[in-house]
Amino acid sequence: MSNAVPMSQSRSFQTHLVLPPDTNQHSSIFGGKVLAYIDEIAAITSMKHAKSGVVTASIDSVDFVSPAYVGDILELEAFVTSTGRTSMEVYVRVMSRNIKTGEKKLTTESFVTMVAIDGTGKPTPVPGVYPETEREKKLFETGPNRQQLRKAKRDSAKERRKLLDNDNQQ
Repeated sequence: MSNAVPMSQSRSFQTHLVLPPDTNQHSSIFGGKVLAYIDEIAAITSMKHAKSGVVTASIDSVDFVSPAYVGDILELEAFVTSTGRTSMEVYVRVMSRNIKTGEKKLTTESFVTMVAIDGTGKPTPVPGVYPETEREKKLFETGPNRQQLRKAKRDSAKERRKLLDNDNQQ
């Protein structure tokens, strides 16, 4: 891929403090709040890569690994791990840090698919990516498997919608 750029070029970071309005009855952060942070950093990351506007095509996977509580600091890291013609897979890792103890733990991992768009809202081509670190290489090498899973999921969803549309028309 002659127009490929290093994954590090899109790397983005965000930091958030977990506040009481962001939490549930257990004083842990709402999953929806974490999802909003994930979607935002995935958009920023993919815009840096594509040098254009983007839209979220899908949140492919979200693994809530451990809770974050009121007073914890959330540290998000994201970067583009693979690309299609107009789409980008973005890996997002959310770590929580207990400010009192210094303990740092994985809170959430996610893969998000973003699509680059031009000024008229039409999909537009994006450059490829290449890995530089061992972690990036692992994510890059496993990208085609995740892409196959996304395609199978999309195909299944299309069939389901078609069946449901037929049921609604009867």
